Amino acid sequence: MISDSVAAMKGSTLLITGGTGTFGAAILRSLVHAGLKEIRIFSRDEKKQDDLRREYPDSSVRFYLGDVRNTDSVRDAMVGVDYVFHAAALKQVPSCEFYPMEAIMTNAIGADNVLRAATEARVKKAVVLSTDKAAYPINAMGLTKALMEKIMVARSRVAGDATIMSGTRFGNVMASRGSVIPLFIGQILSGGSITVTDPAMTRFMMSIDTAVELVLYAFVHAKSGDLFVRKAPSVTLETLIAALQTIFETKVPVRVIGTRHGEKRYETLLTREERSTAEDRGDYFRVPSDLRTLNYELYFSTGETVLTDADDYHSHNTELLDERGMIDLLMTLVIVRDALATRQK
Repeated sequence: MISDSVAAMKGSTLLITGGTGTFGAAILRSLVHAGLKEIRIFSRDEKKQDDLRREYPDSSVRFYLGDVRNTDSVRDAMVGVDYVFHAAALKQVPSCEFYPMEAIMTNAIGADNVLRAATEARVKKAVVLSTDKAAYPINAMGLTKALMEKIMVARSRVAGDATIMSGTRFGNVMASRGSVIPLFIGQILSGGSITVTDPAMTRFMMSIDTAVELVLYAFVHAKSGDLFVRKAPSVTLETLIAALQTIFETKVPVRVIGTRHGEKRYETLLTREERSTAEDRGDYFRVPSDLRTLNYELYFSTGETVLTDADDYHSHNTELLDERGMIDLLMTLVIVRDALATRQK
C-alpha cells in the first residue's frame, strides 16, 4: 500500500495539517525518502516544529507556522500543494467537553477552512482524519469530528473529481500523545497505583503504522466523499492492565476512579446505518458518500432507503484480545520496549 502511494506522490507536494502530532510524525517518517518534491508540516506549535526540523533536516521537508482556524495561514500553506492530509484537531475528550466552542473552531470550522482552501488551490486529493467517537457521538470531541465528516462530504459534492475528498475513521492509536498506554506505563514505573476509569471498558487497538496505512489506502482508493474504516481488534482496560503488569513483572495496585466527562463504555467504528451501504474490502470498510439530492419526493416514490439488521461495528463485538494477544501487540511498541529496557538496567 505504501509503495502504491509513493508511486502516486513522487515529485508532488504534500501538506500535513497538525503535522507535528503523532500521525504527522509517523507519515513524515514513512514518506520523507519517497521522492516527494516537498512535504509541508503545518501546525501552530513552534517547539514541536523545531524538534521535527532537527530530526528531519531533509531539504524537502518545510515547516509552516499557522492555525487551521486562520484562513489566511491555511491559504498561504496551500499554494502549489498537490495532496493534503488533514490531521489537525483537538483530540482530548475532557478538554473538549469543557471548551466545546474551541472544539468547534478547530475540528469543524478549521476542517472547512482546509477543504475550502484545497478546492481553491486545485489540490488533487484531500484526506481528513476522524475518530471512532464520531459514530453515535455523545461528547463534544465526537460531535465536532462527526460534523467534520459531514463537511467533507458536503465539500466533496461541490469539488467533484477536481479535488477528491475522503475521510478515515480511527480507533484508539496506541501510545499516541495523551492516550492511556503511556499513562499506565508511567504509573507502573513510578511504583504508585494504576488509575482506571472502568475495567470493563473496551477500546479498539490500532498501531500508528496501521493508522498510516489506513490514510494511504484512502488516498489510493477513494472516490470523492468516501469514508474508510480499518478493522481492528479491541481489548478491555482490565486485560490491557493485566498485560502491562505481566510485561513489567509487577503487581501495582489498580484503583478504579470512574468514567471521565463524555466517555463511553465502548466505541463504534461503523454505525448500523453505515453498514447498510458499506463495502467490505477485507481489512477495510468503504462507506460511499450519500449522493441523494434534496428532492425528497423522488425517494418517496422509489424507496431508496435501505433498512438493515446488521449490528454496529464496535469494540464490544470485534475480535477481543486476551492477555497474551495484548502482550504481543504491546511488545511491538517502541515506548514499551524502551521502558522495559530502562527498568531492567
